Amino acid sequence: MKTIWNNKLNIKNVGEVVTLYGWVSKKRNLGGLIFIDLRDRSGIVQLVIRPENKYYELAETLKNEYVITVSGTVVERESKNEKMATGEIEVEVTELTLLNEALEPPFQITDNTNALEDTRLKYRYLDIRRGEIKEKLETRHKIMLAIRNFLNGEDFLEIETPILCKSTPEGARDYLVPSRVNKGTFYALPQSPQIFKQLLMVGGIEKYFQIAKCFRDEDLRADRQPEFTQVDIEMSFVTEDDVMGLTEKLIAHVFKEVKGVEISLPLQRMKYDDAIKNYGSDKPDLRFDMAIKDVTEAFKSTEIAFIKDALEKNGIINGIVVKDAADKYSRKEIDKCTDFVKTYKATGLIYLKKEAELTGSIAKLLTKEEKENIVDILHLEENDLVFLVVGDYNMVKTSLGALRCKLAKDLGLIKEDDYKLLWVTDFPTFEYSEEEGRFVACHHPFTAPKDEDIEKLLTNKSHCYSKAYDIVINGYEAGGGSIRIHDAKVQEKMFEALELTSDDIEQKFGFFVRALKYGTPPHGGLALGLDRLTMLLTNTENIRDVIAFPKTASASDLMSECPNKVSDDQLKELHIKIEK
Repeated sequence: MKTIWNNKLNIKNVGEVVTLYGWVSKKRNLGGLIFIDLRDRSGIVQLVIRPENKYYELAETLKNEYVITVSGTVVERESKNEKMATGEIEVEVTELTLLNEALEPPFQITDNTNALEDTRLKYRYLDIRRGEIKEKLETRHKIMLAIRNFLNGEDFLEIETPILCKSTPEGARDYLVPSRVNKGTFYALPQSPQIFKQLLMVGGIEKYFQIAKCFRDEDLRADRQPEFTQVDIEMSFVTEDDVMGLTEKLIAHVFKEVKGVEISLPLQRMKYDDAIKNYGSDKPDLRFDMAIKDVTEAFKSTEIAFIKDALEKNGIINGIVVKDAADKYSRKEIDKCTDFVKTYKATGLIYLKKEAELTGSIAKLLTKEEKENIVDILHLEENDLVFLVVGDYNMVKTSLGALRCKLAKDLGLIKEDDYKLLWVTDFPTFEYSEEEGRFVACHHPFTAPKDEDIEKLLTNKSHCYSKAYDIVINGYEAGGGSIRIHDAKVQEKMFEALELTSDDIEQKFGFFVRALKYGTPPHGGLALGLDRLTMLLTNTENIRDVIAFPKTASASDLMSECPNKVSDDQLKELHIKIEK
């Protein structure tokens, strides 16, 4: 059995005889001396084989990715490599055994590979050999270990919940699993353990957690996968402050253990309405300023037709100031920004530059008073650049919120390993679905409304707020949760507000609603996205980098070639027929 990792060897081991195992990362023949970089999970150590060595001929036949074991003596290197952890030493080989040969890899197994991502995903088992991927998977392990240790110390029990569940399609589409035994019926894979963790509170567990697999059949993006992992936490007899307080201590513990970064507590809190108002997002990135400013007042008497028309329709005009950047943006660059905001349904983008006087797309149409008001409201200084969007509230906020993040990246305003964390609280209880023509739950139908808003559930849905909270890290929603409804009467009122019939409730949630009538304690919790948290702590924007065997953007696995067709016999067993 292997007893030592490559990267554990250093100058203190000189003179020791060691046995090492691993893969040939590189081989070089320099004047008769054969040097081999031997790679294992921990890293690389250099081997040297001299011409008089009886294994010399075997060493000459070795190729990249061959698996070998060697024994030899640790010696000090003449030419040291400060960039390697083992750069002060090498191992003079006395024994060498070839354990397995390897085909030529389809791409070079190095950290700075230029291989296409699809190629790397097809041969993911080779991609994992790269240090860059291994380090991310190791960080993921450290995060999970830190979470388990912390929650165990807080008296939580780790309990698994079912993977084959009942379909309750109130969020994303479910992944369905047909039942062979019960003809014509289906299980659903859990979008989260939401109902089960609440039932554990009914069952008197009081403190539960689970690192749970979840499944959602939804369109993908860089930070989303069809199957993902969340750290699920639920507690009884708690308030919003209790849940947030414990969670931020957990996050601070993870950052300290994994990154050595101290997080200052308590975290900043920001209401949902303020986050949208000032940053155009319910997950604001606070690593840079550039808050959204309302300049509607400056245009209250405007004669600029398209602005006047928008304001008469209860629209607004807002802007962001890019400090000292007017000379960095040509008309071509501004046109790119215009195209960008149009993807968020903005009709256009107004720009102004503070030079000797205001210049820009509408500068000649502005009155002297309007110019003075704009400069005063936005506190403009020489060489500042202003972008303005006019229209309805949601579109203006969303488009400017996205633009501020793009500008920060383009201008290099974000520093690596700079972390800004906050809570976004007081989320709306409902949001209106144009597709369904009704109000739907903003989070899920078990989220407790604010006490003062319970009476509004049926009469004023657009002004109801919840005991819900998200933890945001660097512009990503790293986790979210709420205090749950524990009173069966309030839960019934919530279902009524969501226009669910008695049959709907019984079919989707009947067993859960019954459970609420058997002495349910006040309870709440949240779920942290393990994949996203690992992304943030490994400085990648691609969720596939932190998952051992991820899916592509089309939810397929290029390595195992799934999803795939199954035989007619399998379909027949499941009582399923595929229509052409």
